[in-house]
Amino acid sequence: MIPGSGKKVLHGGSGKRECERSQKRVLDFSASVNPYPPEFSWNCDSFFLEHYPDDSYARLKEIIATTFHRRPEEICVGNGSIELIRTCCKVANSGKGRSYYTEIATFGEYAYSAELYGGTRAERMEDADLLFICNPNNPTGSLRTREEMCSLLARKKKPESLLCVDEAFIELSDPAQSLVTISATDVLILRSLTKCFSVPGIRFGYGFGNPDLIAEIEAARLPWTVNSFAEAFALQAFLRYDELEKSRRRIVKERSFLEKALAASGLSSAPSSANFLLVETGNDVRHLCSNLKEKGILVRDCTSFGLPTKIRVAVRTRPENEILIREIGSCLP
Repeated sequence: MIPGSGKKVLHGGSGKRECERSQKRVLDFSASVNPYPPEFSWNCDSFFLEHYPDDSYARLKEIIATTFHRRPEEICVGNGSIELIRTCCKVANSGKGRSYYTEIATFGEYAYSAELYGGTRAERMEDADLLFICNPNNPTGSLRTREEMCSLLARKKKPESLLCVDEAFIELSDPAQSLVTISATDVLILRSLTKCFSVPGIRFGYGFGNPDLIAEIEAARLPWTVNSFAEAFALQAFLRYDELEKSRRRIVKERSFLEKALAASGLSSAPSSANFLLVETGNDVRHLCSNLKEKGILVRDCTSFGLPTKIRVAVRTRPENEILIREIGSCLP
């Protein structure tokens, strides 16, 4: 826990818990996953369930390396990208007077993980030993261009500081803005299959960095954190990585529909390049979220981001988005 807080970070994606509580199906707009993921069959050979995974994940890293034109020694893997965020903070040795920086209104795990290992927050990104940037940002959906990211990297005051770029949503936004092709000693790029292949139940994250940093991260993570089911899925998913272009086109169209429909209900949305919208309601959102939950619809209460009048809603399929629009209108004051 963060010293003095005693609380974990709040997340969306509470659909399973709500289904178990209500014994009913729910529409989960609180989890921002691809509504149009590539479809393919896959299975995990029972042979692999009888053995420990290969903790070097050699075959998996070879496929990732081929997909992104990187070397296997530049790739780390983990039980979701959150594990890699935690391990990054551990390796960065925040406990020895190290400072970190995150933007206001961004993914809470960055600050939580940094402080978990004794880090203290820097007021300016230029002064931080460890800098986290979510691109596109969660919960705003704003996307920095590749040029802007390179400029940010060049502005770092401390040559030894580390820039950790979380690109969990970039496959569903604009991969051309990614830093994944940059191999530098002071950059770690994090990715995940959760969002783009819509598999939050399979925890698989991966990252790119210089071989020395990757070796430290791989040494610090627990053994066998990527289980055989996750590995089997990932091996097939990367063979279909190019199919995400189709998903991006459909998301752009559906996001535009959802944005306009929400506006017609009197709700404004921040410009988004991601597969979700940050929506201003003008009021404390707890009542709205509670009413929607009673109707079997979950949205992300953004109070934990410091935005108590905003909700984050995922872009889902047209029939599902139409249900949200209809029900949210009946729940507004």
